[in-house]
Amino acid sequence: MRKFDVLILGSGLGGMTIALQLAEKLKVGLITKRALRDGGSGWAQGGIAAVLDDSDSIELHIKDTFVAGAGLCDADATRYIIENSKDAIDWLIEMGVPFTKDETGDTSYQGYHLTREGGHSHRRIIHAADATGAAVIDTLAIKVAAHPNITLLEEHIAVDLITEKAANEASRCVGAYVYDKINDRVETILAPFTVLATGGAGKVYLYTTNPDVATGDGIAMGWRAGCRVSNMEFIQFHPTCLYHPHAKSFLITEAVRGEGGILRLPDGTRFMPNHDERAELAPRDVVARAIDFEMKRGGYDCVYLDISYKPAAFVKEHFPNIYQRCLELGIDITKEPIPVVPAAHYTCGGLVTDLDGRTDLANLYAVGEVACTGLHGANRLASNSLLECMVLGKAAASDILAQQAQPLPEVAEWDESRVTDPDEEVVISHNWDELRRFMWDYVGIVRTNKRLERALHRIDLLKSEIHEFYRNFRVSNDLLELRNLVITAELIVRCAMERKESRGLHYSRDYPGIDTNSKPTLLTPENKK
Repeated sequence: MRKFDVLILGSGLGGMTIALQLAEKLKVGLITKRALRDGGSGWAQGGIAAVLDDSDSIELHIKDTFVAGAGLCDADATRYIIENSKDAIDWLIEMGVPFTKDETGDTSYQGYHLTREGGHSHRRIIHAADATGAAVIDTLAIKVAAHPNITLLEEHIAVDLITEKAANEASRCVGAYVYDKINDRVETILAPFTVLATGGAGKVYLYTTNPDVATGDGIAMGWRAGCRVSNMEFIQFHPTCLYHPHAKSFLITEAVRGEGGILRLPDGTRFMPNHDERAELAPRDVVARAIDFEMKRGGYDCVYLDISYKPAAFVKEHFPNIYQRCLELGIDITKEPIPVVPAAHYTCGGLVTDLDGRTDLANLYAVGEVACTGLHGANRLASNSLLECMVLGKAAASDILAQQAQPLPEVAEWDESRVTDPDEEVVISHNWDELRRFMWDYVGIVRTNKRLERALHRIDLLKSEIHEFYRNFRVSNDLLELRNLVITAELIVRCAMERKESRGLHYSRDYPGIDTNSKPTLLTPENKK
């Protein structure tokens, strides 16, 4: 049994931010499913949105966020996060993140280049070429690994949260059971405060831009522990994932369109002006739906994103990683367009939190994609997500530091005495594949009542199979992820069934109009009703 002052599940930007903020005063345990750098944050290409230029303003950034969020952004959360955006960027600069410099000085902050992405009215995206997430995570990872007060446990995956309910008191979180993949055993880890920074749930879909670790673990664990979830129907499909048999989950950043990239049909026809007056600079949901429409209408496998008309030096300078990756696959983006398709990209909903990152369960916090602060509303504005990780991460750390830790209770160790080794591992892989395939077919970019009903029926069947497997056999990484994925899939479908309109990322053929009295979707676990 291990004990820490704070247990953090997840090592992306949210988890690292909190760990570094707390480690000067507290002992921190940082749990990560794979290696330290393997979370979703490192995959972010475009950059981080913040009000940094004198011609820009907090009000304009808020307005852009509201427009993208299609009327469902929480006003207090949006203002709080954007008002703290400059401080968050200054902290990263202080940490040593190598953001791209602007030699011209025309659009810059402290000499750093600012780009523009879809949905933004100003250049306000600070970035490190086209691999911002990797630059940020690499910088912070060095500091995390070197800090004496941070214990890093790699190749560990949480099984479930540990809760305690004293007489006449509300339940509180006191840690988690965690599966050590290397030593094949479940550890008991206790802490007065626990933070979920586990990322999103892109792997619930067959095609996604997310890493393999994005299996909705924190959302499912929080739900099982009694936390409410909100807005899970709003899954952002990135419009432009590279379409190539050897390119797994490779994202073509929004910034390509921001810098002039044009979307074309296979015959070269430009089509976005037919769908939206903002053309290629329309928000992601509009662009993804337009591509989906054109692909289905024409029977195309993909469409094409063309930046080849720009000077080759410009393309290589702004998008070196995309240029190099495409070149490895035989595509020279300075001479030919990039084949692209939409793919599941970002989970806008999640566990309900306040502006200190607190969930419904005492002493449990959630930060980043696992959480729902209300910032994203019905659709996330490009490059607001890394910003939210930092601002809420710092807020959660401050809230934890301001509290007096309660004594930890006696907790039973994990009991494996009544389970056996699984006899049919194929059950897990088959259920995993079936779940992701029907979620893509039935709960994708365009939805109907009948598709949602079919998906929920299949989820119910899978849940019973998976529960029986979990109850009778020793846990494994794949079983734990599948158990979490099926819960997350159910929450997505149930939220989608609640929404009787088409808004933001949720588009229903049965309810194509907008409900003028629309509110965020809210689900409460049965044990809390």
